[in-house]
Order: sequence, then C-alpha cells, then structure tokens
Amino acid sequence: MRAPEWARGPASAIAASARGASGVAVAIRQGDRRAVVTYGRTAHGGAPVTADTRFETGSLTKCFTALLLAELAARGEVSYGDPLTRLLPPDRVPVPRGGPITLLHLATHTSGLPRLPPGLLAGAAPRWFTNPYEGFRTDDLLRALARTRPFARPGDRVRYSNFGVGLLGHLLGRAVPGRLGYGELLADRILDPLELHRTGCAPGLRQATGYWHGRARPPWRIPGLAGAGAIRSSARDLLTLLDALLDTSPDASPDAPVTTSTGTGTGTGTTSDTGTGADSLSLSLSLSAPLRAALADVVRPRLALRGGTRRLALVWNIRVRPDGDVYHHSGGTRGFTAFAGFSPRHRTAVVALANTAPSADQRFIQSAYGTLLSLPGQL
Repeated sequence: MRAPEWARGPASAIAASARGASGVAVAIRQGDRRAVVTYGRTAHGGAPVTADTRFETGSLTKCFTALLLAELAARGEVSYGDPLTRLLPPDRVPVPRGGPITLLHLATHTSGLPRLPPGLLAGAAPRWFTNPYEGFRTDDLLRALARTRPFARPGDRVRYSNFGVGLLGHLLGRAVPGRLGYGELLADRILDPLELHRTGCAPGLRQATGYWHGRARPPWRIPGLAGAGAIRSSARDLLTLLDALLDTSPDASPDAPVTTSTGTGTGTGTTSDTGTGADSLSLSLSLSAPLRAALADVVRPRLALRGGTRRLALVWNIRVRPDGDVYHHSGGTRGFTAFAGFSPRHRTAVVALANTAPSADQRFIQSAYGTLLSLPGQL
C-alpha cells in the first residue's frame, strides 16, 4: 500500500535532499501516528531499502553512550561525578587545572579534551578518505590520554569532543565486573531490553553500502573510539529508541500503529510491516527500573549555552523554543549521514538515514531538522 498521506510529503522532502545516496530511510512520529518510509536501494544495483536496513550512524552513537552512562548511574555502578582515576590508573590520566575530569564532563563536552586524540591525525592520513579511525585502537587511546594537556578547566567550556565520548564508552565498559567491553555492555543493558535487534557496533553486520562523491566506501571501523561513532542501526530501531525517550516523559500515552513503507521518490510503496501502539507501550512498561530512569535522566538539561536558545543534556543538543524544546543530534561517516530528533511536548520525532557522506551545506540534516519543527503544525 502507499505510504500514509501525512508522512509522504515530509519523508519525500527529506529524501530529495540526500544528494548522492542510493537509499534513504525516514521514520516519523506525529502525535499518535508513526511511519517508516524508505526509498531506493542499499547500493547501486542492490536490494531495496527497508525499515530494517542498517545504516552507519556516526555520532548518533554518542546518544547511545550517554544512555548507557545514565543506566549505569541509575544502578549505582558509576556516578556522574566519578573522576577518571576511579576507572583508570592515575598515570594514564591528565591532571588539569581546576579539578579532575569526571564522567559528566565527558558526556557534556566540557572535559577540556580536544576534538580528537593527539597523534590520531598523523596515523589516519593514509586512510583519510576511507577509514581514518581504523588503525587507532584502545591502547592508542590510553596512550594519547596520558599525554594530553586539556585546553581548559573541566566544566569551564563546551567543546565537541569525539575523544571525550569515545573515552567515556571505553570507561563504561571497564566499570562493570567482568569488563564486557563497550559493545557487549551496550547490547546487554540497552539494545536487547529495547529490542533494537538491528543495532550494534560490529562492522561485519550486513548493512547498506556507503558512498562518498559517488564512490563506494568500506564499512566504517573505529575500534579505539567505539562509543563516539561505531553504531549501525535502522530507521525502525532508531524510532523505537525515540519512542522510549518520549514514552518515559510525564505525558506519555499509548501509540497508534506503526506503518513501514518502501517508497519511490514520490513516497509511494507497499507496506512491509505494521506494529501496534500496545506493543510500544508494553515494551516501555516492561523495561527495568534503571533503564526507565536512564531514559528520563539522559534528556535532562545539564547546561545552558550562550544566547539562551541552546542547552545540552547528556550528549543530546536541545534547542529552546517557545512552543516546546526540541532535542536533536546528527552523525556522519565517510559514506553515511544520520539524524534523530524529537519534541517531548508535541510527541513528535524524526529519524533520517542516507547512504551518502555528509555534505558541506548539511542539506540532508537541515531538511530533517526542519521537518521535525514543522510536524506540530500538521497535527
């Protein structure tokens, strides 16, 4: 069947902005309506994109890392104020002016750590247009940390840091007895309970092929900074995550059926699967108390930024708006672009995934963000 009328226009506008992509998946929630609409193929000449096609999400991984931090904090296994020396030997940790770096600093980009670990760029040069992080491993991360000089006192300045959130992912993997590692711990505490069956860190998972300037890229590998950018996911799974974040807010209510459609550029197609609102609510209610607490805590505003219109939660960006705050984050790899955002007040959400590298003008991300802002007016 055709994609639902209410979702067709917004989804097709987002898909049209994905220049160079062979495939796009868009998931939309508008009040009690949910739909996943897909376009194109997983590669030039590949299979049709579906609601379950995996795309690399790049920095959307950081949102999962923040949720894992909140879950461990809810269990009492870590505290937001824990210094790095609780999980690492003192000789591996820089000693900045003004006090120690904490887990909260890492999750709010206020650690004083640079965007990338020292030494990474030099090693990445031979793979810059394919897999720049592939050769940077956990031992490299810890050696880089030991020789890093923070540029500011912890907590003083916001500076986006792949280094910081990648380090956070590694530390969380060390925080639990048995040391499962980031990927396994994330699956155990977050992905499996939320039934995100198409989400994970392993580069060997079947996924769409990414493109950069029309050229196919190999699967993204980022072993030393997995918590900053390793996750692959599907439109269906990411919408499920946003549903969980919305359903744990105070005004949570049951959802209507999910519609997933495989579409052409005009947004038409056949329904590939349906779910029920009762399923979504049942999942939310069945979650453990620590995970439910984490879903609420991860989006609690932590910092107000200059200008008064922006805040930070744990990793999530918050745009302050008179009609209700909007939460959003984006990500990219050498062959993929991803966006996720939601409005708790309006019960709206947008996921947009494309198998093409981010463009300089951020057109795809801006289109998805603009669609999210427009949804309340269409209710």
